[in-house]
Amino acid sequence: MSEPVLSLPPQPNLQRKPDWIRVRAPTGTAHAETRALMRRLKLNTVCEEAACPNIGECWSQKHATVMILGDTCTRACAFCNVKTGMPGIVDTAEPGHVAEAAAALGLQHIVITSVDRDDLPDGGASQFVKVINELRRQTPSTTIEILTPDFRNKMDRAVEMIVEAGPDVYNHNLETVPRLYSSIRPGARYYHSLRLLDKVKSLSPTLFTKSGLMVGLGEATQELHQVFDDMRSAGVDFLTVGQYLQPTPRHAKLMEYVTPAAFQALAAVARSKGFLLVAASPLTRSSYHAGRDFAEMQARRRAQVASRP
Repeated sequence: MSEPVLSLPPQPNLQRKPDWIRVRAPTGTAHAETRALMRRLKLNTVCEEAACPNIGECWSQKHATVMILGDTCTRACAFCNVKTGMPGIVDTAEPGHVAEAAAALGLQHIVITSVDRDDLPDGGASQFVKVINELRRQTPSTTIEILTPDFRNKMDRAVEMIVEAGPDVYNHNLETVPRLYSSIRPGARYYHSLRLLDKVKSLSPTLFTKSGLMVGLGEATQELHQVFDDMRSAGVDFLTVGQYLQPTPRHAKLMEYVTPAAFQALAAVARSKGFLLVAASPLTRSSYHAGRDFAEMQARRRAQVASRP
């Protein structure tokens, strides 16, 4: 029997979700086992904390995106469901637990993200390094994708440390267009995030870089096209574009549901800009099908290299 499919639960004061916003119900043995493993190892996941709509599908395949450095963020982005406050101390056992989880789940590819930790001298960069090193030690065949915050006021050294540790993919999401930063990402700066992506590429030209956007926040199509150009100027290889889904009435207002046809049009424009890979759909998220996409990026780069004279 196939897994049941259901619309995301209705929320007060939000317009009715269209039929194309559909997700798999979180059921089945594999989903329960994944959840139990995360609880046993005291690991947080962005799947849960950010209320990802794809959790049922991903966890049923034993794919989970680990969120290190706690479950409390020092920022208060208007789109994000992760709680804000003063985080606790850094868990020194966390790197080993992440590697243990990767081994137990049999992950060929793992995505590691974190909350913002403006309270830490390095923004949490050293914890990313420890996690990468422990994964290399315990599960050397697992490829590693990281999704980092912007490391405000400490970006240069933080990025240098992480790139030196050697992840396979470095992701940092721009999230939205510059005009909306003051209301959607008030603690961040668009050009700072863009410079982070550019610095990663300058430090390691062969390291795959990735960035993502949400749509439905009131951005204009031409603004999105400009962000595509900015990303390409920073050497970004992989673009993800997904529908913003308002977590609660107190979060940033949802302005529109973007149609699948409009996503296809955005993807076509993005591909014309020269991205190595583009994923754009209502339910696209940064870590959704990340392992499959990584393999596709590798194949496309090999084809590019082979085609050069």
